[in-house]
Amino acid sequence: MNNKLLFLLAACFFSATTAVAQEKEIDPKLTEVYEPVPPKVKPGKTNSDAPSDAIILFDGKNLDEWQSVNDSTKPALWTVKKGAVTVKKGTGNIQTKRKFTDYQLHIEWKIPADITGSGQARGNSGVFLASTGPGDEGYEIQVLDCYDNTTYVNGQTGSIYKQTIPLANVCKKPGEWQSYDIIWTAPRFNADGTVKTPGHITAMQNGVLVQNNTEIKGVTVYRGKPYYKKHGAAPIKLQDHGDPSEPISYRNIWVREL
Repeated sequence: MNNKLLFLLAACFFSATTAVAQEKEIDPKLTEVYEPVPPKVKPGKTNSDAPSDAIILFDGKNLDEWQSVNDSTKPALWTVKKGAVTVKKGTGNIQTKRKFTDYQLHIEWKIPADITGSGQARGNSGVFLASTGPGDEGYEIQVLDCYDNTTYVNGQTGSIYKQTIPLANVCKKPGEWQSYDIIWTAPRFNADGTVKTPGHITAMQNGVLVQNNTEIKGVTVYRGKPYYKKHGAAPIKLQDHGDPSEPISYRNIWVREL
């Protein structure tokens, strides 16, 4: 062993022992934080049940928290029956009366067992995480029957429509209830309307991760490229797609503001 190697070994040993000695001398209380104290939240009995601090958007009884997108002065016209709300084709999209920025959303949905059609015309709907303007502008996570149905992958269930492919296809058979658990971080804008920070989505479908802190490229568009336009807090919107297949149903919708 040459002198240079001995010197390096000695230096490493000295450095390590010094670091250990210094660590022992540091009071561990210097790295303990006691404020702010996180609020106490009582969880639901199951992961799908609303926790104590959630805002209930639909409890199976009425659409008091919702309104028509076509005319915000009118109530939502979808059908409430047997604890679920079902798209009433031709009445248009519905959105929450309240506006939100960052939040955790739980929503359950079901494709009819007797669904017909193929591709995008098979139980098509969508959850728009911010209704940013007229028409279907907003940020959409797709709802569709993809259990045994082929379509373009950036338009299948769990995708950020026309933007990001889901990490997995975890669709259940038509007729079975499915769920989304979504964390939405809204985009922020500078005073001149330019994007300060883009929006991000983390989403679980049926308990499986399908979007992992996905950066949103802009509002959902059917033709062309997504783009951003400045907005603040916005409603959550559900889509009446208008395709000829049987309409889908939603239930157990709640949100936690973050």
